[in-house]
Amino acid sequence: MSIFYILVGLVLLVVGGEFLVRASVGLSFKLNLSKMVIGLTVVSFATSAPELLVSVQAALDGSSDIALGNVIGSNIANIGLVLGITAVISALAIDRDFYRFNWPVMMFFSVALFFLLSNDGKLTATEGGGLLAALGVYLYFLLRRARKSAALEESNGVDEGLGQASYFKIILWLIIGGAALYFGSEWLVSGAKDLATAVGISEYAISVTVIAIGTSVPELAASVIAALKKEKAISLGNLIGSNIFNIASVLGITSLIKDINVVDDAILGTNIYWMIGFAAILLPLAFIPAKLQIGRIKGLVLVGAYILFIALAFAA
Repeated sequence: MSIFYILVGLVLLVVGGEFLVRASVGLSFKLNLSKMVIGLTVVSFATSAPELLVSVQAALDGSSDIALGNVIGSNIANIGLVLGITAVISALAIDRDFYRFNWPVMMFFSVALFFLLSNDGKLTATEGGGLLAALGVYLYFLLRRARKSAALEESNGVDEGLGQASYFKIILWLIIGGAALYFGSEWLVSGAKDLATAVGISEYAISVTVIAIGTSVPELAASVIAALKKEKAISLGNLIGSNIFNIASVLGITSLIKDINVVDDAILGTNIYWMIGFAAILLPLAFIPAKLQIGRIKGLVLVGAYILFIALAFAA
């Protein structure tokens, strides 16, 4: 039954994430937000909704290691698995905002999380509030830069037909997406905990692998479909945005509900270094060789590194 709950939970997360993204993008077009801002904010936040639901549910159930492992594992999966597979299918172009603004912000949040956790072994409500405040500052400057950018109208792979959807459809998508995410997260966490107990694997190992991959499925599906359609504009920015939202909003909101404690030694011992490492490696990959793109070879390197991470997580 544990495996059944996990599979059903994953399916519901995919369905919920899809409906939530469609609703968010449709609403953004209604409000005349630029496509670039949609990609970096609304879509990134929407695809982080599964992580948020899973983390909140886990925290309420007293499994803070699942909440933390989910975010750390999802951030690793977003770069190693999602970005890697997408780059293998179709090379991704990198713009100047990547290394001038978005990548440094992602590194800031990643390193900040490390210091907050290593300080006292937990993420408190005050620290979570600080992450949310920092996210607000990031969004403010992102919107200011977007207004000044000459590339505002470039496509980012978002279906413009969603802009024609009625408000009734958008509200219906939100309801369906929210319900699917709620039940999906509840069943996924429940199944993962039972499975971990049954096979003698720690909840953290399950959360940083199975649950993390499951909650990264919306990003993976969207990126792969865009790559298959040769739509270059679903870019690095969306995945970086998701990683920023995962740390700042998911952990920030979860810690406001309940302190997130470091339960498993692997969190600060190894896995958070993997998260920071995957984030940091993007900069040299962007410039070596100096093409400002991540192509097939670089994608294979990322996927290979991710497979190594998974193998070590289960071997621990």
